[in-house]
Amino acid sequence: MTAPEQRIVPHLWYDREAREAAEFYTSIFPDSDITHLTTLHGTPSGDVEVVSFRLRGQPFMAISAGPHFTFNPSVSFMVNYDPLHFDPSPSREENARTSLDAAWAQLSEGGTVLMPIGEYPFSARYGWIQDRYGLSWQLILTDPGGEPRPPILPSLLLTGENCGRAEEAIDHYLSVFRDARQGQLFRYGADQPPDTEGTVMFADFMLEHTWFAAMDSAHGHGFTFNEAVSFIVNCDDQDRIDRYWNALSAVPEAEQCGWIKDRFGVSWQIVPAEMDRMMRDGTPEQIDRLTRTFMPMKKLDVAALRAAYEGEGG
Repeated sequence: MTAPEQRIVPHLWYDREAREAAEFYTSIFPDSDITHLTTLHGTPSGDVEVVSFRLRGQPFMAISAGPHFTFNPSVSFMVNYDPLHFDPSPSREENARTSLDAAWAQLSEGGTVLMPIGEYPFSARYGWIQDRYGLSWQLILTDPGGEPRPPILPSLLLTGENCGRAEEAIDHYLSVFRDARQGQLFRYGADQPPDTEGTVMFADFMLEHTWFAAMDSAHGHGFTFNEAVSFIVNCDDQDRIDRYWNALSAVPEAEQCGWIKDRFGVSWQIVPAEMDRMMRDGTPEQIDRLTRTFMPMKKLDVAALRAAYEGEGG
């Protein structure tokens, strides 16, 4: 049975290191590769390199577009090492732990430890690391019981003014996206200050066949969501673009080139699914026409992008 197509893809913004970072990550994780490279000309950042890659089967996109945004732990990527699903051998738990530790060692080079690797009440092996590029990863040895989760899923940490709104955010996203459902939900207890009893300690949820995690944190982190990590939503048609744009966009000044920011500060890119094919298969001339057409847009116009790609109308 073929897995459903993943419609939501994490997008990472780098100064100049997108390809270098993609090569680094694909060297660490199995079932990983760089799938496409292209250069966009004439953007506000000049010529920018765009890299598509997969990590443990999870698609990503990255761009080298200048030092405008900086990663922080408000969005991290949880990497699940599930012994039951890792491999069929009798030593699967040992193999999962060994693979976790190997990835941790590589991600730690030049990075910053946020939570040391070790045993925690929720996992026999867990650690949170910010790598040499600033991107955050949570590596966890997963309890093999229960419903399996993907090897990698983005995790949203709601801090500052957003703290206590994780459940609200999840409910909002579940109401907006199709093929969506709630997963696990664990709440803080009365003995876990500074977090308020009843707020979200950990939850996960699925949107368009993509799993996410979310957590509240009342600690004084000093960071919140920004455009360094955004989520590309590939839409079949203009109606779907219009629907997601209207339901998610909450900051009018952030609307540009298909980008929006929601009421929690999370950035999304609402794009036609066929745009990926155009960028992969187009000639340099077609890609340049496409770029010149979408750059001045706020919400993307599918018909206008198709016409530009085909060289229609001038």
